[in-house]
Amino acid sequence: MQTIRGFCCAAVVALAFALFFDAAHLRVVDAAQEPKPSDAPAGNAESGKRLFVKDGCYQCHGREGQGSVMTGPRIAPNPPSYDFILRYVRKPTGEMPPYTAKVVSDQELADIYAFLQSRPGPSTAKANALLK
Repeated sequence: MQTIRGFCCAAVVALAFALFFDAAHLRVVDAAQEPKPSDAPAGNAESGKRLFVKDGCYQCHGREGQGSVMTGPRIAPNPPSYDFILRYVRKPTGEMPPYTAKVVSDQELADIYAFLQSRPGPSTAKANALLK
C-alpha cells in the first residue's frame, strides 16, 4: 500500500513540475505573438544559422527553432518581432541566460533573426506524400 502511495505522490509532483514549466513557456510564447514591425535590420541567414549553433540557441530551441515544452519555446518559423527578441535576449524573464551585446552583437542577433525568418513552415497534409 505504501508503494502505491509513493507512486501517486511522485506522479503528482511530476505533473505539477510539467505544468509549471509548461506555463512558464506559454507566457513566453504568448508574449511573442505581438505584431512584427518591418524595421528589423538586414541580416545574413547563413551566418545566422552558424551563430544559432555556435551560441547554443539550438540546445533549447531545436536546430530549426521548433522549440520544446521542456526546454524552450518555438521561435521559428514566423519568429516574434526583432525588437521583442532583442529585448528578451538581453534581459530574459524565464530560464534563458542573458546574452549581452558583448556575447552576441546586435548584428549577430540580426543574422540569427534572418535565419529564423528563413525557416520553412510545416508542410500540409496534402503536400506530404505519405499522407496521400
